[in-house]
Amino acid sequence: MRRERIERASLYSEVTSRIIAELEEGRLPWVQPWDSAACRCTMPQNGATGRQYSGINVLILWAEAIAMGYASQRWLTYRQAEAAGGNVRCGEKGTMICYADRFTPKAEAEKARGEDRDPRTVAFLKRFTVFHVDQCEGLPEDFTAAPVAVDPVLAIADADALIAASGAKFNIGGGEAFYSPSHDFVQVPPQSAFYEPIDWYRTALHELGHWVGHSSRLSRDQTGAFGSPAYAKEELVAEMAAAFTCASLGIAPTVRHSDYIALWLSVLREDDKAIFRAASQASKASDYLQVFAGDEQ
Repeated sequence: MRRERIERASLYSEVTSRIIAELEEGRLPWVQPWDSAACRCTMPQNGATGRQYSGINVLILWAEAIAMGYASQRWLTYRQAEAAGGNVRCGEKGTMICYADRFTPKAEAEKARGEDRDPRTVAFLKRFTVFHVDQCEGLPEDFTAAPVAVDPVLAIADADALIAASGAKFNIGGGEAFYSPSHDFVQVPPQSAFYEPIDWYRTALHELGHWVGHSSRLSRDQTGAFGSPAYAKEELVAEMAAAFTCASLGIAPTVRHSDYIALWLSVLREDDKAIFRAASQASKASDYLQVFAGDEQ
């Protein structure tokens, strides 16, 4: 058990240190330079199951795909590559990702039954290794075929449909974009106020990332005063939620509040689990929004 705690702490520290290093250089891991990337902007997924990765693994795999110049966002475990009829090429180095969950020890479950209470769960974090399909050979063509790019017009249509179907009170006007937790509405300036029309959708999805956190929906802490750690954490979640949703729709994400980098750095330096929690909450928020676009992944 002590070894597991040490490994878990090491994993938190390793990933957080990488994120901090990126932020210190002025780069945001959830807003990558997609224009210069070999792969199109989309969510990373398992090449065997088609399931999208979530949480902190999105940031890890995005960064690795772009750094290595991979042509897609498809990943496999060593065994999955073999099961598909291929193999990982000799000498290739995998990418470490993680799986976090909670479980109830048997002894605790029995004790809770005897005391007529809910059992306490224990958190665990497991690391495992994946390889990009470009690191493999002998895979069937459907694993390695070039991904089909999303039509930009359809991406915007899907974003429009998501906004409309969400049922959010959505006001258009004024000169500022914001979400009001106390009145539960989103406000975004008209599209004519943006230099690039696509930036209106990026901004709208950011504010909807806040909207999802309302107490009647995912119930995040949105009580932090401007400039406080709680405020910074909520902005971090909304930033990543918008990035994940944009990528799922085929829209390259962008940063909404780069002036918060110093605050985010402060939060991450004090708590090496903060980025894990924020990324997890962002995935939940993005999943919540994507239901309105008809995305069942």
